[in-house]
Amino acid sequence: MNAPATDRTLALQERNRKVRLVLLVILVANWIVAAAKLGFGLMSQSASVTADGLHSFIDGGSNVLGLVAMWVASRPADEDHPYGHGKFEALASLGIGAMIGIGMLELGRMALDSLLHDRHPQVTGLMAGVMAATLVINLVVTRVERHYGEKYKSALLLADASHTLSDVFVTIAVLISLGLVSLGYPRADGIVALVVMVFVAYVAYGIVRQAVGILSDTVRLDPAEVSQHTLAVSGVRSCRNVRSRGMEDSVYVDLKIEVDPHLTTAQAHEVADQVEDKLHGIYPQVVDVVVHVEPARQAPAAT
Repeated sequence: MNAPATDRTLALQERNRKVRLVLLVILVANWIVAAAKLGFGLMSQSASVTADGLHSFIDGGSNVLGLVAMWVASRPADEDHPYGHGKFEALASLGIGAMIGIGMLELGRMALDSLLHDRHPQVTGLMAGVMAATLVINLVVTRVERHYGEKYKSALLLADASHTLSDVFVTIAVLISLGLVSLGYPRADGIVALVVMVFVAYVAYGIVRQAVGILSDTVRLDPAEVSQHTLAVSGVRSCRNVRSRGMEDSVYVDLKIEVDPHLTTAQAHEVADQVEDKLHGIYPQVVDVVVHVEPARQAPAAT
């Protein structure tokens, strides 16, 4: 392995370590919030508060899933995984979407149970205060997680930040429902829980779509742009079949170039090396470039 490749590997490992640290801190915060919501929701018989607590508990579960996935993703490439283990992070994002879907079904069940059986929560000032405090915590968690997700270009952190942001809106909706219940509209608890279910479904769809895009090798770089940069390299006569895949912070590129057919093998290889170096310099997220060199077609002789 050459020095630049080694440096990129070490940088990726350090990035994964920092992502794991962020997830661990967020895990503690999420489970504190979940315990508070579940406790008060069960004591007050509030469907919306209990559902919000379950949602927060799923947040914590997704963090555990993320920690395990990041541990696997940080492992270097091996014989069974020559491209590395980075996609395990996308698999974890897909798992988060599935967990949100499970929570959505539970939200619907509790909401319908509340409406059909006319069960009304007991709203207290302490409950409202706890919900407001958890709202503040979730806002801070979302901001921190999104900041580090963008900084480290982590699909997992960004997905989990979106999940936590959904918890923020859920908590706001629950606070509104508690206010309506205290004003004499007891069915607001179940109705708000149903609204929350729809929102959670939307969040789950977005996360799953992003993860599926990674796992199905969605194009990461504009082929025309890559081709333009490649053609700027001295000795490259044409560029075609540009393909890219991977995650935002670890992109793999392969392409075909044509060179002067009279170049020696060593000279053609040098042109390919220059293409690799140029693309690595322009796209820091590119971890590997495969350049297939072909001789340029000779123009037919005039008759």
